[in-house]
Amino acid sequence: MSKLTLSAIAAVTAMTLSGTVMAEKIAITGGTVHTMAAKGTLENATVLIENGIIADVVSGGVNLDGSYRIIDAKGKVVTPGLIGAYTSLGLVEVPSWAGINDSSTKDAKYTAALDASDAISPDTTLRNITRIEGFTSAASVLGYTETLYKGRGAIITLSDDQTPVTHKQAFMAVDLSSHGAEKTGGTRAELWGTFRNALNEAKFAANLKFTPQTEWHGELSKANVQALVPVVSGKMPLLVHVHSASDIRRVIELTSDYKKLNVTLVGAAEGWRVANEIATAGFSVILNPESNLPYGFEQSGATLANAARLEKAGVNIAIGINTHNIRLATQHAGNAVANGLSWQAGLASLTTAPAKIYGIDDQLGRLKKGMQADVVVWSGDPLEVIHAPTNVIINGEEVKLESRQTLLRDRYLTLDTEKPQQYTRP
Repeated sequence: MSKLTLSAIAAVTAMTLSGTVMAEKIAITGGTVHTMAAKGTLENATVLIENGIIADVVSGGVNLDGSYRIIDAKGKVVTPGLIGAYTSLGLVEVPSWAGINDSSTKDAKYTAALDASDAISPDTTLRNITRIEGFTSAASVLGYTETLYKGRGAIITLSDDQTPVTHKQAFMAVDLSSHGAEKTGGTRAELWGTFRNALNEAKFAANLKFTPQTEWHGELSKANVQALVPVVSGKMPLLVHVHSASDIRRVIELTSDYKKLNVTLVGAAEGWRVANEIATAGFSVILNPESNLPYGFEQSGATLANAARLEKAGVNIAIGINTHNIRLATQHAGNAVANGLSWQAGLASLTTAPAKIYGIDDQLGRLKKGMQADVVVWSGDPLEVIHAPTNVIINGEEVKLESRQTLLRDRYLTLDTEKPQQYTRP
């Protein structure tokens, strides 16, 4: 690595011929880089970022001109930005207090047509709390509804962008577990009949060109059936909440009748019991690897070995904890590794796996030339709770490792004894 002068290091932007400021050029040097791509893991590597994308990832030092800002990652670990596989980020702050909780709904006329992107707030305090733990994007959807549908979710960035939704109507989520049955007649017989009928109506509606004047006499409303059309055509991922082995088999059987469905299982506490069947069906799974208690009869077989057994069968596994506290997912991934999941699969569960589920793996989840520059530098192993990010870069821009909690911490670390504490602003 050539030595750079202080003036070169200070050069953090480049100017175009027209005089407008271009995105910062950053070189992350000397770290252990887990590319999660064909290059694998590189020691003493350099990640080059230009105009918001990965310009290159190379092993060893490189000769850099003075236009790059250097981030020294020697002795540290560099990974792609983590992706919250299943969250309610941007929809909820404190679930039981402080006004409307946009992650839940009552008496909604829209069911399948619910659209999380209409409710996501760019000013959520949880954005900063989450990104200082290494997460740079997330899938967000409603957590509670009074029907089997949770509606359409969105992919969001955790950058400072005031328009955080990057992919609207990115997926459909439904609940075909016992909770879904409770909301649909109180029995799985009603639940599955209702859902199959909805898919049949959507298949029929796919052949129609809807206008405001189009007559529609289905059980679903016009808006709700239209929302399901891209699901039955395979253009929109379908996330299905199930836990028991028998319910998982029902979902697999469903795809024999609706062959274009792009299914990912959510929860799957008993997934290990039918791991080979899930793999053969080509399903991905988003799970909480710490689910090891029988919260209901459908989870009687819950075990900490679930993730490891699914990996052994060849299932694409993402780790999500179905909450706005997705920041804890690195700890959960670490615990999954402690219970048999490979370390590489643990990191993949937070990067490449969710990117694949949502069809955004050409943009996120890997450190590769041409990918979006979402990059995290860690003090050490990201799956160990003693380590944390030292630098977080989203879409080519480094963000402050600052949240409401850190500001409150700093406020009370140093007390101004000359004034009452309320005069000290965080």
